[in-house]
Amino acid sequence: MAPRFSRSEAERRAGGTPALPKPMRVDAAELEIFKNLFHSVADEMGAALRRSAFSPNIKERRDYSCAVFDGRARVVAMGDHMPVHLGSMPMSVAAAIDALELGPGDIAMLNDPYAGGTHLPDITLVMPVSNPEPRAPRPVFYVANRAHHSDVGGAQPASMGLSEEIYQEGLRIPPVTLTQGGQIQRDVLALLLANVRTPREREGDLTAQVAACRLGERRLHELLEKYGVRKTVFYLDALERYSARLMREALRRIPDGDYAAEDFLDDDGFSARPVRLRVTVRIRGERATVDFTGTSPACRGSVNAVLAITTSAVFYVFRCLFGEDVPASAGLMAPIEVRAPEGSVVNARPPAAVAAGNVETSQRIVDVLLRALAQALPERIPAASSGTMNNLSFGGAGPRSGEPFAYYETIAGGMGARPTADGLSGVHTHMTNSLNTPIEAFESAYPVRVRRYSLRRGSGGAGKFRGGEGIVREIEFLADVRGSIISDRRRFPPWGLAGGKPGRPGKNQLLLPSAGRRPKRVLALPSKAMFDAPRGSILRIETPGGGGWGRASQKSETRKQKKTITQ
Repeated sequence: MAPRFSRSEAERRAGGTPALPKPMRVDAAELEIFKNLFHSVADEMGAALRRSAFSPNIKERRDYSCAVFDGRARVVAMGDHMPVHLGSMPMSVAAAIDALELGPGDIAMLNDPYAGGTHLPDITLVMPVSNPEPRAPRPVFYVANRAHHSDVGGAQPASMGLSEEIYQEGLRIPPVTLTQGGQIQRDVLALLLANVRTPREREGDLTAQVAACRLGERRLHELLEKYGVRKTVFYLDALERYSARLMREALRRIPDGDYAAEDFLDDDGFSARPVRLRVTVRIRGERATVDFTGTSPACRGSVNAVLAITTSAVFYVFRCLFGEDVPASAGLMAPIEVRAPEGSVVNARPPAAVAAGNVETSQRIVDVLLRALAQALPERIPAASSGTMNNLSFGGAGPRSGEPFAYYETIAGGMGARPTADGLSGVHTHMTNSLNTPIEAFESAYPVRVRRYSLRRGSGGAGKFRGGEGIVREIEFLADVRGSIISDRRRFPPWGLAGGKPGRPGKNQLLLPSAGRRPKRVLALPSKAMFDAPRGSILRIETPGGGGWGRASQKSETRKQKKTITQ
């Protein structure tokens, strides 16, 4: 609906009819200006959220995302944050708008994976940005952010343990009003804080999210005041059309054909059966269909992904076909159709458990899509990266205060080798864009001692270009804890491409403290496990390396191996 404009006072006195505004034309320079303006708002929201958050998971690891949406809930700009959050956030914004009447100063809160969310620890806030024109039919913008909270209740500390249904995973929040007219609804907040182990930290992180929304609202109001509603809305639409045109052009450059691939998750945490992901990417001119027919049905464990996650992974892979300057708007998905069989592991239905679908299955969806596209674009697609977020969570009671604590982190691995370069070592790849928790912050906030933190030499796959190295992380617990690991690529290693060798699979071990003269016991942990670790236990996680790309000559491979050893 076009914005309404009132007549000037002089026109009303004269009784004349105001002249219709002249049609606007897209100016390339102004389009670029507006693209960067919208993007800067999302980025500044993220910076404010990071600075004011309480938990190391948000302020150190940066496990959050922010985005700007237009008045019809279409994404306009995304911060340089977490791909798994950003591609799925539009469904949460749409769910909030459908469920609630949001007015000025209102902020909606939700985390329901079956209402556009990802998994329960990811709490999303949505805020309208009102239209300054009188009697405007709807907001000009919505701003939203999503942050991973280190505990939202449930059976296990940090809300990331093995589970069989979503009710075991924590507090499930449908769209509710967290602030109304600028005031936090204390009863809603009290309900949430009564169901978590770390209420002070949760309140601090939530209020940081509220502050980020309000900053985004303020910046967008400044933009509207400077450029006007009409011009701003015009360039909102122009950016969507522009990004759709760019995607259609990118698809035209891919040879027409059906490109099929499959890959596997190790298991679902309850049985040893691998979980198949199968995809067929159909390219026809300037359109693409991504069909997951043949993928395993939803599992007993929590590796099930909701449709928002699957759509997010598709969005990420196809966006990677561009450079960094492409606007990350809704138009990118306009020429792409996603078909995910309902009830499958890539389109789970309630009450399936989904905690690991967000972190592990999203990575495997990316892997299988890249494997398919490598048939069409062999000189552009990298080998498989580590393919797992190596999720570690644990909690217990503080040894001095006795207060509960809960901790969550993901651990980096090796990047897959590229067609023109080696993969990077010790980095978060694909659907995660987080950082590590620095040792100083980790040991300061929790009863732990980091015994080792290093690259895992020799874990990258050999090839003309070598895969990046994984990581070895050893953590000694200084208090009794209950923890969980949700990881993958422990059975099926990251694959190489064009003759490159696979990376080494990961490994999880728990070293229990010695009793008397007995030496430490070493327990091998599966890819998905819960554990009880008494004080003095050491957890060792070795993450996978990336796959290699291209066949290596004997001489060059010997030289690379010597270089790795000397490093």
